Amino acid sequence: MIRNFCKKYKLPEKNLFELLSNMTEVRFSKGELIIKEGERNTNFHLLKKGIWRAYFLKDGTENSLWFAGPGDVAFSSWGYVDGEASQINIESVNDSVAYCISKADLEMLYSQSIDMANFGRKIFEREILSVDISSVAYGTPPTAKERYLTLMEENPELLQDVPLKHLASYLYITPQSLSRIRAGLKKK
Repeated sequence: MIRNFCKKYKLPEKNLFELLSNMTEVRFSKGELIIKEGERNTNFHLLKKGIWRAYFLKDGTENSLWFAGPGDVAFSSWGYVDGEASQINIESVNDSVAYCISKADLEMLYSQSIDMANFGRKIFEREILSVDISSVAYGTPPTAKERYLTLMEENPELLQDVPLKHLASYLYITPQSLSRIRAGLKKK
């Protein structure tokens, strides 16, 4: 988790340890909602173990937006940034452990240390970059197979732990289409 975090956010371990010393460890069961659509939640999480997914409901169908694993941060941007009700659900795909801190406590930490304030800024900059990369990647529509191959390359752990229907919705295809893609790749 520490290695994944430091690699993704390009930040030193000493700042991460300072942040972790101010966070509380929390556990979630498989399928448990961490943040529920329509509720306010200003907590900032750092995953230690497990996989989380964010999704929204449209016409009764779950549409996966992102997945987070060990070393990733997760929060509702509506709650964290504006204190508003979340427009997404965040659930634990499997049993998971995370570190949690409220926005108020995190802001207090930032106000006490310029190093920690810069550390926080860098985390949020990386998250913004991640959203932009995803947006651009889907601006010129790759094929479903190309999206799946990218997922295999960038997040292979998801293929082991995340149900097929969640992966399919994340890739904007049906579970049946994903099964065909996987079967076609196995034949090669």
